[in-house]
Amino acid sequence: MDLWPFHCTEAERAAAETTINSFSKYQMRKISWFLCLSIILLPIAQVAAGQRINNFDHVKKSVARLGVGSKAKATVTLNDGSKVKGYIYNSADDDFVIRDRKTDALTTIRYADVKSVADNRGHHNAKLVLILVGIGAAVTVAAVFGSILANER
Repeated sequence: MDLWPFHCTEAERAAAETTINSFSKYQMRKISWFLCLSIILLPIAQVAAGQRINNFDHVKKSVARLGVGSKAKATVTLNDGSKVKGYIYNSADDDFVIRDRKTDALTTIRYADVKSVADNRGHHNAKLVLILVGIGAAVTVAAVFGSILANER
């Protein structure tokens, strides 16, 4: 079925089709790029927005897990990159108070301003060294017993 009017000449019809085809290709290219970018960037934006909400809940749970008191030692990294060390003195719905170990200064920190909370309950590096030394000793003992058994045969 031909949709062109009967009064068009073949030259006018060919010129119109060329214009429509080039315009359509350009528009389709723009639409394709837009769809590709939106498919790629929309989930990234949703994840970023979700991380802010999840980070708020995660920080709140971390502070609650640490507890309150002098044994609840923590290092809090803020969104601006600064760090606050001390122990959790008080915890509320929107913020918590951390007391500096050295100066006993109180600092009120909102959960939304916190990037991460790390607990300072134990000596992490010392535990790691002990685990590695234990693994090394076990490998050495296994090698010695393996060589003794190999020599007895």
